[in-house]
Amino acid sequence: MAQSLFPQVEQALLARAPESKARLVRELNRAWQGRRLSRTGAQAPPVAVHWPGYPERLQVIEPHLVPRRGPGSDQGRFGLFHAIAHIEFTAINLALDAVYRFREMPDEYVGDWLGVAEEESDHFEMIRQHLQTLGHDYGDLPVHDGLWEMARLTEYDALARMALVPRYLEARGLDVNPGMQEKLRKAGDARGVAILAVILRDEIGHVARGDRWLRHLCAERGLGPEATYKALVERHAKQPWHGPFHCSARRQAGFGEAELRDLGCAE
Repeated sequence: MAQSLFPQVEQALLARAPESKARLVRELNRAWQGRRLSRTGAQAPPVAVHWPGYPERLQVIEPHLVPRRGPGSDQGRFGLFHAIAHIEFTAINLALDAVYRFREMPDEYVGDWLGVAEEESDHFEMIRQHLQTLGHDYGDLPVHDGLWEMARLTEYDALARMALVPRYLEARGLDVNPGMQEKLRKAGDARGVAILAVILRDEIGHVARGDRWLRHLCAERGLGPEATYKALVERHAKQPWHGPFHCSARRQAGFGEAELRDLGCAE
C-alpha cells in the first residue's frame, strides 16, 4: 500500500541535519517518481510551518546585522559561500513547502517541486563541500531568514508563492550569479566559478517552473499573468525592481518581452 505523500514531505521539511534532509529529499523524489506515494489526506490542512528544519547550531539574526563580505580574501570567500549555502538550504525548504502547503495543485506540480528540492540539495552539498575546503562548514557564521520570510508572506496562495519565490527571488539569483562568478574568477577560485555555473543553469529551470505554474493559475482564474506578477511583487517585495538584470537567463526562464523591456532589456 502506498504511503501518504504529505507526512513524508513534512518530515523532510522539518529535518534539521543537512545529511538527513538531503537523504529524505532524494528518497521522497524517487518514491514519487516510482508512484509509491499517494495523495491520501490531501484535504487535511497543512500544519503552519513558521520555521523549517535548520541545523541546531545555526544562528539566525536580523538581516541588517549580517556582515557583507567580498570574495577578494579567504575570509571573504568563506562569507560568500556560507551565505550561498544558506540560500540553497533554504531553497530546499521552500520547494518542499510549495508541495506541502498547496495540496490542491496537480500531480505535475508536485513532481516539479520535488525535483527542484532534490536539485537544491545537490547545490547545497556542492557549496558545503567547497566551504569545507576553505576550512569551514555551514553554521559557522550567523544568517538571516529573509527568504523564509517570503514563504510566510505567501503561504495564503499558491499564485503568490509562485510569483514571489521562484519568479521573483530566484530570478534575482539569476541576475547576480554572473557578477559573483566574475569576482571569483579574479580571485582564482575556479571550483567556485564552476559550482555557480551549475547553479545558474539549474536555477533557470526553477524560475521556469515558477513561470509555468504562475501562468497556469492565472489562466484558471482569468488573470493576466504579467500584470498579476507585477502587482504581487509591488505588494510584497521591499525593493521590487533593481538591476542589473540577467536578461537572457530571464528570457530562457519564461519572462515575456514586454516584461523584459520594462526592466531595460532589449530584444
